[in-house]
Amino acid sequence: MTVKELADSGIFRTVNPGDDENRKIESVFCCDLLSIAMGRAPSGCAWVTVMANMNTLAVASLADAACVIMAEGVKLDELSLKKAAQQGIYVMETDEPVFEAALKIHTRRTETA
Repeated sequence: MTVKELADSGIFRTVNPGDDENRKIESVFCCDLLSIAMGRAPSGCAWVTVMANMNTLAVASLADAACVIMAEGVKLDELSLKKAAQQGIYVMETDEPVFEAALKIHTRRTETA
């Protein structure tokens, strides 16, 4: 499944369309501790987190995440949204809890595989 396919599914709201919407989502990763995510988030993952700040975007870029999903209704502030746009990071959001959001991505990936 690509980032565009996930975005078009209507499961989440897109808040910043990234530069590579045709990027394949290789896995789902859940983590709110940025130091752990920096070292363990797999390249090409859909990263589900509640850490909505500038540092999250830096980690997403370093980890080469395919997209970031802000869960639990958290939202990036305007400055962070501008940074996401500058860096071409695809960001979505949901009111769903982290586990439920990740499960929806996982289920969608297995259905489209």
